[in-house]
Amino acid sequence: MEVAGNQIRVQSLAQNGTAQVPPEYIQPPDCRPNVLPCPNTLASDKSIPLVDLSGSTSDVHRVLGQACQEWGAFHVTNHGVPIQLLDGMRKIGITFFEDCPMAEKLNYSYEPNSFASEGYGSRMLVSSNDTVLDWRDYFDHHTLPLSRRNPSHWPNFPPNYRDVVLEYSDHMEALAQRLLKLISESLRLPSSQIGEAVGDFYQNITISYYPPCPQPELTLGLQAHSDMGAITLLIQDDVSGLQVLKDNEWVNINPLSEAVVVILADQTEIITNGKYRSAVHRAITNSTNARLSVATFHDPAKTRTISPASKLISDSSPPRYRQVMYGDYVSSWYTKGPEGKRNIDGLLL
Repeated sequence: MEVAGNQIRVQSLAQNGTAQVPPEYIQPPDCRPNVLPCPNTLASDKSIPLVDLSGSTSDVHRVLGQACQEWGAFHVTNHGVPIQLLDGMRKIGITFFEDCPMAEKLNYSYEPNSFASEGYGSRMLVSSNDTVLDWRDYFDHHTLPLSRRNPSHWPNFPPNYRDVVLEYSDHMEALAQRLLKLISESLRLPSSQIGEAVGDFYQNITISYYPPCPQPELTLGLQAHSDMGAITLLIQDDVSGLQVLKDNEWVNINPLSEAVVVILADQTEIITNGKYRSAVHRAITNSTNARLSVATFHDPAKTRTISPASKLISDSSPPRYRQVMYGDYVSSWYTKGPEGKRNIDGLLL
């Protein structure tokens, strides 16, 4: 069994032919992905909206605004990121997880006693010792601001790994900035409104690998949560597993190889005063196929204070959230864990 920092790698459990998942990976009954035809537990046949960024400005604002208001998650196409770069990012991820020797992967293990550390791991650390573990391994990269970016901390397997991550980081930053401008404009705000409220991005790129699971009905690859920051951009391979909660139904976000999934996060909900909502989402597992996704998180600095945009406040629309320093918000998440909920609800006035 491959262990580093008292962490057992999920990939090692799967490769060792574990017939039953260890108890620390078993979700409580009300959180399990029910595989039986039971109302409000099976994934719906709905699908998230698709926003074509090559459309007219008015069409983009309309479709994007509706997607942000009703879903908090949507696909974007014609986004300006080269398709070969999306494919390259998926390729280096799967090569690292499936072809790189475990001994070499363990050389990049993160520091087990610190939160949100860069490197190769399996457990997202929270203070509670009885937190149910996710059925996934991942590699987290600190990519922005440039003072955090140190490619020597990243794998060199395959040899172009670091170059691909660097190029991908820059394209994702540009796309996130473009989307925040469009989101601002869709609310009839100045295009720079949300971007200026967020400030310079703190960007992390997390490649998640979900090995086949012998008991997918008992586990989650990633427990239900909303993202803490401003906006998350995600790509998937061709294996389904990502789901978003809509009207008390779990809706599959089916893979589209040329699209990027956009997930609104909590700070954008605060800035828009709840006009647009962050999306609760999760990842389920399956018994036959490994799955890979790449999530790029764009967050404010820990010292940034976030509050509803003054232009969205009026007598008829009072502030819905108290202001919060982002670092305090993050500390709360790591102290309590998501527990399938949205921490943002604790800021409601």
